[in-house]
Amino acid sequence: MRLLLVEDKDSFRRLLIQALADSAWSVTAVGDPVEAFAALQRSPFEVMVTDLRLPGFSGLELLKRAKRIQPGLRVVLMSAFGEPHDIVEAMRWGAEDFLPKPFDLDRFLDLLERLRALVGAPPPDPREPWISHSPSMRALDDGLARAAESHVPVLFLGERGVGRARAARRLHSLRHPGAPFLSLAPESLGPDDLESGRLSLLKSGSVFLPDLEGLPESSVPGLLRAMDSPEGQALHWSGSAQNWADLPERLRERLGVLSFTLLPLRERSEDTLPLFRAFLVEAARTEGRPVPLIERNAERELLKRPWAGNARELLWCVSLAVRSLDGAILGNLPHLSLGCGGSPMGLPWPAPGSLEAMLANVEKNAVEHLLRRALAAHEGGLLQTAAALGITPRTLSQRLREHHIPIEELR
Repeated sequence: MRLLLVEDKDSFRRLLIQALADSAWSVTAVGDPVEAFAALQRSPFEVMVTDLRLPGFSGLELLKRAKRIQPGLRVVLMSAFGEPHDIVEAMRWGAEDFLPKPFDLDRFLDLLERLRALVGAPPPDPREPWISHSPSMRALDDGLARAAESHVPVLFLGERGVGRARAARRLHSLRHPGAPFLSLAPESLGPDDLESGRLSLLKSGSVFLPDLEGLPESSVPGLLRAMDSPEGQALHWSGSAQNWADLPERLRERLGVLSFTLLPLRERSEDTLPLFRAFLVEAARTEGRPVPLIERNAERELLKRPWAGNARELLWCVSLAVRSLDGAILGNLPHLSLGCGGSPMGLPWPAPGSLEAMLANVEKNAVEHLLRRALAAHEGGLLQTAAALGITPRTLSQRLREHHIPIEELR
């Protein structure tokens, strides 16, 4: 993991570099905020540690500029002259912590270990919507509140796209919202044990195992050993599958102590409109445009559609609607065709510019449409989609992240 250290005092910068010499961090150390910002523009970092008082502009200003280009960057500020209003402003802009100088190096290293765990297994976004208007979702919400008071493993059942991963994140947030949350896809689990060092970093966090029907039988013993290890017993475990019978028997015994079944969207229509609106707000903000109004005929169509892909299909519909919207009112929903023929692919016109730039923009939009179509055709299954596209699951996951397609919604 990459760490950017910004400290203008040479002696103290060398001291911190030496303290990090044998750590898991790859350190880039600079003494000037302009140089630091240039480094952030060139490549991504997981963590930035910066002094508050710097030549040129302050560490607080560097934090604000850094968050605009790398929103997920975790930042620690340090200073011998920290004013309370500076600290409050830094926390408002997303700083993780403030270290008053001089500070103990062990405390500094412990803080970075905690941040390393959060980078590898970030807690769910507290702003993520939780829609529970239907009776079944209200009952689920009550059940999750009770489950949050126990240490019992939890299994979430239901079709792909119904929100099993979202329910697991909800449960985690009810237990300990700031703790690490690690989602481990079955294709990432080999026959050996999970690394104890990796689990120990999570420190009372949660591990979620989605799509367990895809877990190879050879990986089950190693997973069970990890769950039974001292590090594993300190964590909260949950998993998901489409059906109870799809799980290997030994996993049913361990994860099936407490289970929740999420109904498909067609059986809880009370959640359709609120969920669509929540996705619409997020998609509009991502595209940098105002949230459109939904006409009554579009609302009626939303309620009539069967949504075989559940929330995943709804999310795809929202994405297509926002990208093809002309105006401030959403009057008609886009047609969702899962086949390779049929209706033509509708792509938004690129912003005016050079031919090369416009072609790059069209290609980016086309790749996103192809990825979403392939996922919908294979019911959100990553392994099946990757095989159909002729790429590895790891490559598919990387492409989904590049195009801001949330993998968690596919589980």
